[in-house]
Amino acid sequence: MFQKKQYIYSETQGVCRVDNIVTLKTKKRAPVQYYVLQSVFEPQQVSYIPVSGHKVELRELFSTEEAKRLDKSELAKKDYKIQDAVDFVLNREKGKDGTSN
Repeated sequence: MFQKKQYIYSETQGVCRVDNIVTLKTKKRAPVQYYVLQSVFEPQQVSYIPVSGHKVELRELFSTEEAKRLDKSELAKKDYKIQDAVDFVLNREKGKDGTSN
């Protein structure tokens, strides 16, 4: 399970931040927990994705090593969301150590 304020990768939105985890109820169904995801690159885009049983691929962001391997790869060239995620990870890493390789 992802945590609030964690950055993750969504196959439909790209890099997102888990803004919240909420429980929604209806009269006909049992309460269901949802991730409230906000797109990093399109801040006005917010999605509610069920915590369990979601059909959208959600994963942790790439590690720095994975991002370096994927940078400018064929996969990243074919999918701009993956390249955006790679760039996001690499730019965050640059900010951590104060360098700009």
